Amino acid sequence: MRVPLYMIRNAVPADLDAIAALHAEARASYYRGHIADELFDSPAEHARVRGGWEAAIGRGTVLCAERDGTVAGVAASREIDGVMHLTQLHVDPGHWRAGIGTELHAACVASWQRAGVTTARLEVFEHNTRAQHFYARQGWLPDPDEPRSGNHLVLRLALSRRSAP
Repeated sequence: MRVPLYMIRNAVPADLDAIAALHAEARASYYRGHIADELFDSPAEHARVRGGWEAAIGRGTVLCAERDGTVAGVAASREIDGVMHLTQLHVDPGHWRAGIGTELHAACVASWQRAGVTTARLEVFEHNTRAQHFYARQGWLPDPDEPRSGNHLVLRLALSRRSAP
């Protein structure tokens, strides 16, 4: 059994600045060159994103991967119209390929299973092939009912039922 390198924990309000900065850097890594910079890298967009993270942290639906006091990854999920959505999963580009995304994903799946969730959904930017390959390795498949949403691919994950501990 592999020992986690990062502590996975619920985000707290004090994490907001680190999460917003990580989100901005991760989004720039896959949006730059594909959409106009002002759509992801403007003061208004940064304020909008920060507000979204603040609300998600307040709902208690954000997990952080932390090591040595630094937030290196973040994931958020929530139920929308009766379906669980993985709304965000970002890893600081300086920490790619260290297993952070896998650990965050596993923590999300475990929490969904404890809650009795059997299906989850996410949207991934059509040019973000790194994320698409990651999600495929985790078992996500194209959604047969809605394969696209604008410039994003829609993926679904079927979860096995696991009883609560």
